[in-house]
Amino acid sequence: MKNRVLVAAILCLISAVSWGAMFPVANHAFHHLDPFYFTLFRYGLVTIILLVWLFWKEGINAFRFEGKGWHLWFFGTMAFTVYNLLIFWGQDLLGNPGTMIASIMESLMPMISIVIAWVFIRQRPQAFTIFCVVIGFVGASLVVTKGNFGTFFTETNDIIPSLLILLAVIGWVVYTMGGGKFSNDGWSALRYSTLSCLLGTVTAAIVVFVATLTGYVSVPTVETMIITSPHIAFMVIFPGVIALVGWNYGVSVITPLNGLLFLNFVPVTTLVIQIFQGASITAYDYIGTIFIIVSLLLNNVYLRLQQKRREPKEEFKGRLQEREA
Repeated sequence: MKNRVLVAAILCLISAVSWGAMFPVANHAFHHLDPFYFTLFRYGLVTIILLVWLFWKEGINAFRFEGKGWHLWFFGTMAFTVYNLLIFWGQDLLGNPGTMIASIMESLMPMISIVIAWVFIRQRPQAFTIFCVVIGFVGASLVVTKGNFGTFFTETNDIIPSLLILLAVIGWVVYTMGGGKFSNDGWSALRYSTLSCLLGTVTAAIVVFVATLTGYVSVPTVETMIITSPHIAFMVIFPGVIALVGWNYGVSVITPLNGLLFLNFVPVTTLVIQIFQGASITAYDYIGTIFIIVSLLLNNVYLRLQQKRREPKEEFKGRLQEREA
């Protein structure tokens, strides 16, 4: 059991670090390859690897949709079209600052999921959790605007790409919520990841095809593919296959509450890599990152305390029901 928990924790750590590293890697690749074909090649290869893995692990029966085809397509499109296309498109449009902005937005996923649950499921969070959400969004706004709120909201060149990144992150949150539904139905993390990735990548291929026909992007040359092959290889292996399946497995073992702690490594990894690359880092990037890390930690500690308080009550209630029975 201890070995299983250790492996799960290591997988969550590798996933978070991989997600933090993928934005600087993508930024470097965008000097040669547009984000549309970058995403298509990345998840085209990931899909092939996952299909082979699923067949080897669970057999041909795992490829049946079981009447869930439309749900798989929707959640897959949210993750592998909305998230992956928009986050890198927005990052590319913002230029070098987009690297840190995309990473910060990614680390906000737990806070965004709380807001979505509140708005759509009417699951109102505790007041302290709302306070943590506010701290997180303040931190993100500092990184996005660099402290100059007035100029940011009058610059459409910055607002639109930032909104694309925000929509992308919301897409991944929706995908993650969908994973819980399939898990309850007995689907493995590998099966959900593979079939949703397949259908979502098909949608992404259609979008890229249309973008190519309109002339917005062009088919990359062989030389471009050779130059960017190390970047794509990294994106396929680490943020792609390992992070996608590893995170879902890791969280299922150590619980989502513990898994969320590892998301602190996403902006930290991006920040460290950018420092080593000599990128321009502002004080607002540091402060905003600290705000988000603090908000995640505080909310995690608060939820743990709430959980400990509920356990004795639930245990007492269970004993009472046993006596009445």
